[in-house]
Amino acid sequence: MLNIDEHIMESLKKENSKRMVALPDGSSMPQLGQGTWYLGEDPAKRQEEIEALRLGVQLGMTLIDTAEMYGDGKSEHLVGEAIKGIRDQVYLVSKVYPHRASRNEILAACAESLRRLETDHLDLYLLHWRGNVPLSQTIAGMEQLKAEGKIGRWGVSNFDIHDMQDLLSMENGNQCQVNQVLYHLGSRGIEYDLLKWQRERNIPIMAYSPLAQGGRLREQLLESEEVQHIAKKHGVEALQVILAWCLVHPDIAAIPRSSNPEHTYLNAAASRIRLDEEDLKLLDGRFPAPTFKTALDII
Repeated sequence: MLNIDEHIMESLKKENSKRMVALPDGSSMPQLGQGTWYLGEDPAKRQEEIEALRLGVQLGMTLIDTAEMYGDGKSEHLVGEAIKGIRDQVYLVSKVYPHRASRNEILAACAESLRRLETDHLDLYLLHWRGNVPLSQTIAGMEQLKAEGKIGRWGVSNFDIHDMQDLLSMENGNQCQVNQVLYHLGSRGIEYDLLKWQRERNIPIMAYSPLAQGGRLREQLLESEEVQHIAKKHGVEALQVILAWCLVHPDIAAIPRSSNPEHTYLNAAASRIRLDEEDLKLLDGRFPAPTFKTALDII
């Protein structure tokens, strides 16, 4: 078990607990949360993953994001076990498959997620990506779930600007509270148009994979001279610099995934890093935002 000084624990909890993102309905959600993609799929890692999630909550990362797709429900089962006894401290988010997002099927999908999570409500329910089911049906189902108290609010995921425009043109489409998309230092395509469009309508972004998925791109980020210089300057890890970059703007939430307590602690501590103008200029120079429209990155 990771041994963390109580004063450090309390300090991080206080720091992360005050970092909130405002939502259009007047409520707010934690800015720094925890992703769960791939968690719950390996029985040998189950206890460590549960410990990591519970530690994250203790450190103020109280938003936990999951989906019925993750491990065909295994992730939701794991989260349900991890939040036993602390459900009231957790801002719980799950996502519905597009093919299950019709007016009636979404009710059944949500009920199954609630059963796996062992809770009676979700704080936020997202359409995982846009499929063939008409958005009007999905909206109607989401609004019914809200009326029944099964979800507090709803949003979408992997929606590009034209998808968001379609959504908000429909009845009750303006009830969408968030759009969860891939966003990190090496994937800044949303800054060209989507991020600005959502900001004009006060709809925040929830960044998934804010540390970048494994592979060459992640290595390029971590090994770059600029990130290494900034990490040394602040006395932190390179991954923490990348996460801190994502947290600079108060209307962007981030949900890094961690399968062990050590990484969870590093994620939580990234909220303490204050990147200055020189840091941001260095990072912009090495990993600039695109100057033209690009397809929405999805993994």
